[in-house]
Amino acid sequence: MGSRNTISIASSSLLILSLALAPCAPAQGTPTIHDAQAFMANAEAELQKLYVMGQRAEWVAETYITGDTEILTAAANEQLIKRTTELVNEGKRFETLDLPPDLKRKFLLMKLSLTLPAPSDARLREELTQVASSLNADYGKGKYCPGGESEKCFGIDDLEEQMAKVRDPGQLAAIWEGWHKVGAPMRERYARFAELSNQGARELGFADTGALWRSNYDMTPEQFSADLERLWKQVEPLYIELHAYVRRKLIEEYGAAAERKDGMIPADLLGNMWAQEWGNIYDLVAPPSAPTTYDLGEILQSRHKNAKEIVQYGENFFRSLGYAPLPETFWERSQFTRPADRDVVCHASAWDIDTNEDVRLKVCLHGTSDDFITAHHELGHIYYFRAYENLPFLFKNGANDGFHEAIGDAIALSITPEYLTKIGFLDHAPPAEADLPLLLRQALDKIAFLPFGLLIDKWRWEVFSGQVKPADYNKAWWELREKYQGVAPPVNRTESDFDPGAKYHIPANTPYARYFLARVYQFQFYRAMCRAAGYTGPLNRCSFYESKAAGDKLQAMLALGQSKPWPEALQVMTGEDRADASAIIEYFQPLIDWLKQQNRGQKTGWTVSADPLKAG
Repeated sequence: MGSRNTISIASSSLLILSLALAPCAPAQGTPTIHDAQAFMANAEAELQKLYVMGQRAEWVAETYITGDTEILTAAANEQLIKRTTELVNEGKRFETLDLPPDLKRKFLLMKLSLTLPAPSDARLREELTQVASSLNADYGKGKYCPGGESEKCFGIDDLEEQMAKVRDPGQLAAIWEGWHKVGAPMRERYARFAELSNQGARELGFADTGALWRSNYDMTPEQFSADLERLWKQVEPLYIELHAYVRRKLIEEYGAAAERKDGMIPADLLGNMWAQEWGNIYDLVAPPSAPTTYDLGEILQSRHKNAKEIVQYGENFFRSLGYAPLPETFWERSQFTRPADRDVVCHASAWDIDTNEDVRLKVCLHGTSDDFITAHHELGHIYYFRAYENLPFLFKNGANDGFHEAIGDAIALSITPEYLTKIGFLDHAPPAEADLPLLLRQALDKIAFLPFGLLIDKWRWEVFSGQVKPADYNKAWWELREKYQGVAPPVNRTESDFDPGAKYHIPANTPYARYFLARVYQFQFYRAMCRAAGYTGPLNRCSFYESKAAGDKLQAMLALGQSKPWPEALQVMTGEDRADASAIIEYFQPLIDWLKQQNRGQKTGWTVSADPLKAG
């Protein structure tokens, strides 16, 4: 999840087929506000056409990975970047005008719309888009073949399932090492990618690509970086307690394979390829005297729920809040499982193909508990698309990208025992004393993810700024993973490896701070909707399923799209105008108290190692 999921939206790397569209002709003489309005109307119409054709091309590129679709993707992307850059430059002649707020915001959003800025030089721009396309395709085609190429090979979705279930440390290390080989061939191309992207960002007036990304949050890049650290400090004490408890339990299970003198945890033992979420090892760390609870994955499998039916449960949740059913084309055109006859990008994503009715999911579901949550998460994107579909094109986006990721997760927090009882998955809700294991299970995903969600872009920002040189890519990666996560590689690494490339969002050039923010926002949104529904009990037991009042509260924020600065959208939803992790602490307070009790007399925290590339 979270980071398991991404979203294809207008600010992403958009793709077009070969479209010849005439540039907006510059007006003669001194520009006026009327000229600026006419320019923007033409620019939005043009960008929307490019976007729609681009989404169709990108859909094919990710659901039919071939050499041809890779080449077409690169050429198409190059054309879109070229035209967007031209429009930004043409729009600079209006910068001295005192523009109406909405129009001024559109000019800013257009400038910030490319996550892949490219040089104006046609040769370099073409090179960048080809490199970007090849990196994404390499990830999508990535396989691990335990017995060699002639034997059965596994894609990342199969490997993730194995990481979740295997309990032999030697086998886990082999799977981890096998998948991470996918990154090594990307290393040199990624360095060139960063160099060319930075050149494009500087031409747009930014210090580097990272500074451009951080400018997309209605504050300066420096303010944004500081705000992320502020939020991390709110939740870091909870993470440290969780880390200490899980570390002790893993040592009890695996012995020397899990124990390190520095107190860090080997990254392959946490049930996830990137150690970003730990819920899959719940069976190893569950409280021994806890009441028996339920396994959602077992429920789905015992009832033989297929992928489409799992998605329909998510749709029914939104319909219970008063939202309209999804169009038939959604069910006809979405990809719910991995096709048997071709390579596809299985990373879950939601698609707004035509900014109107053609919305789709691209997922590869297996019927696990994570899949049930993924379905609710991805439909959060879909219903966000639909809420702002009537806004002007440049406002058709989330208040910021973290909002887009948080909506579905806020809904998924309502997948409580009470909700599962209402939909017939449980005969009755477990008693209140069963809350603790459920909270621990949630924390293994929600809280364990937070430092990972923070460090991905910290690494990239340091790469883009030049603070980290290509010769130190892997060292810098593991330094951050040690500092924030307290995890270490299970096998020795070198600078010939490129472990960042084994995480989808790096080769796909998808900004990642959105997922960290989403973990914070979702609890704020969830608390606000629980209050709107009239709920007054312990926060972790709230489900606003069937609450039209909660649905109205959510819709009021979604309908704003990106037309207002995100603090204003947040205030519409929550009454608060800044991100705040206090809802996380409120939600997990019973677990916090319990973890402190469990860790009494135990050492918490870890020591950063002298050589982060060493396994032990």
